[in-house]
Amino acid sequence: MKIYQSSLFEKKVKKMTKAEKEALDREVKNIAENPNIGEEKKGDLKGVFVHKFKLKTNLYLLAYRRADKDLELVMIGSHENYYRDLKSYLKSK
Repeated sequence: MKIYQSSLFEKKVKKMTKAEKEALDREVKNIAENPNIGEEKKGDLKGVFVHKFKLKTNLYLLAYRRADKDLELVMIGSHENYYRDLKSYLKSK
């Protein structure tokens, strides 16, 4: 299984601390082992899964898509305006 990162995902990860990146790596491994761990979205976001997890006291949402055996990490962020930003990003692609 190959794991791809969108440019938006890469930008957000660059701003994270080392501890946050390590926790994110664990979550990505969980998703790779069980791609159904996230909740599939409906409507405009059909085909996108969102996995929610906590880093310290913050709740993060990680959006990803499956393509055959591969995994594309689309976006990560806090809940505020998350779905609005995700929709606009996907429409621009």
